[in-house]
Amino acid sequence: MIAQNKAKTYGFILLGLLLSIIWFYPFYLVIVNSFKTKAEIFVNTLSFPAEGTLANYPEAFTALDFIQSFINSVIITVVSIFLICICTSMAAYALSRRQGKTSSIIYFIFAICMLIPFQSIMIPLVSIFGSFDMLNRAGLMIMYLGLGSSLAVFLYFGALRGIPKALDEAAIIDGCNRFQVYRYIILPMLKPTTVTVIVLNAIWFWNDYLLPSLVINKEGLYTIPLKMFYFFGEYSKQWHLALAALVIGIIPIIVVYMFLQKYIIKGISDGAVK
Repeated sequence: MIAQNKAKTYGFILLGLLLSIIWFYPFYLVIVNSFKTKAEIFVNTLSFPAEGTLANYPEAFTALDFIQSFINSVIITVVSIFLICICTSMAAYALSRRQGKTSSIIYFIFAICMLIPFQSIMIPLVSIFGSFDMLNRAGLMIMYLGLGSSLAVFLYFGALRGIPKALDEAAIIDGCNRFQVYRYIILPMLKPTTVTVIVLNAIWFWNDYLLPSLVINKEGLYTIPLKMFYFFGEYSKQWHLALAALVIGIIPIIVVYMFLQKYIIKGISDGAVK
């Protein structure tokens, strides 16, 4: 029996290592090739750089107009996440505290919307926003609010089911109104779920190319993924610069993830299990 348990343990370890190698292999290719010249990438993509060069990074930094693109990405990501966290936590709080057919139907609609692929609503969504002259940065953030609300409400609603209503009643007896109960009691208790919502949506918004490419058409408002298209012309592909730019672009979101990762599993389990 002990031998069987050890064999299973070693098997899971080997499987984990294999999956880790498969998962990190693309990152290896991106990082290694970002230190190669364009010619060296085409000669051998898999090898280490024969003579590593850092010249790709400053050139890519300049070509990306990184400071402006970074600011644009930060504005869109931060504002969109702020709107999602505030609006969906309020909505989930109201739905969880008002039990009835209407609340159940509304929650069911939010849950079902998670199954709708963006590609199926992409054309009508852009068409509707275009008719209201909202194909701009503000329109993009409103779209993100709508598209990101379903999962956020689902997670917040699940977490709120684990918070007893007696806390609300005690606070109301002490003189709080409903908003004060939400602001000072409920919202702090939702911190793990809020962090999960922040991380999941930050990764999505920061790396998204498709929706911004349909909505943002002014040069000074381009995000980092949109500026990445600069390296792929009709007749040439600057892979050495594109890979260096990709490394530069993913560093901020990796840093955010590393600082907040300890809350993610707890937030997902609170939102999905309780």
